[in-house]
Amino acid sequence: MIDLYTWSTPNGRKVSIMLEECELEYRVHPINIGKDEQFAPDFLDIAPNNKIPAIVDNDNGFSLFESGAILMYLAEKTAKFWAQEFDAKWRIMEWLMWQMGGVGPMLGQAHHFIKNNKGVSEYAERRYFEEAQRLYDVLDKRLEDNEYIAGEYSIADIATWPWISRFEWHTVDMNEFPNVVRWYKSIAARPAVEKGYHIPVRQPDGIPLP
Repeated sequence: MIDLYTWSTPNGRKVSIMLEECELEYRVHPINIGKDEQFAPDFLDIAPNNKIPAIVDNDNGFSLFESGAILMYLAEKTAKFWAQEFDAKWRIMEWLMWQMGGVGPMLGQAHHFIKNNKGVSEYAERRYFEEAQRLYDVLDKRLEDNEYIAGEYSIADIATWPWISRFEWHTVDMNEFPNVVRWYKSIAARPAVEKGYHIPVRQPDGIPLP
């Protein structure tokens, strides 16, 4: 049994989707970041950075925070979605790090300035919109010759897809990125993604589709 501490954000959805894909039994502990519940002392013991998601694996008592680390842990635990053949393993790792170092932080800033604080800084809005466009273009080019980001469906896709699911927040024109749209819809149709997307709060409008 996995205890999952999470909220309905892209980083939180990575882990709930992964747990569903791996068919692992888990128990959800909602951490409402809008009410600063991530700063509770009990949660701090599990997640020293005061960020969701975090897990406790009751099979061994091991706790872990940081979404990318959790994906790797669950992939290793179940031997799923992280190929171990040398080239494939490191290609997946390469694109997982692209998400962790680029897509997450940069699209997170787009959310902050374009969606949540529009008008505060024209410079920041332009900077993060342009970076969002650039990242979508990188992904689109990668998907020209690959069904999934690293060839086969993997933790690289599971990490990236929840961020792209907020494409409306980025104000990008998805028609400019047909390979992203094809990839996005393919993943959105997976039953585990549909279920994991709605953890811990069901979204009334479902998964947004381009």
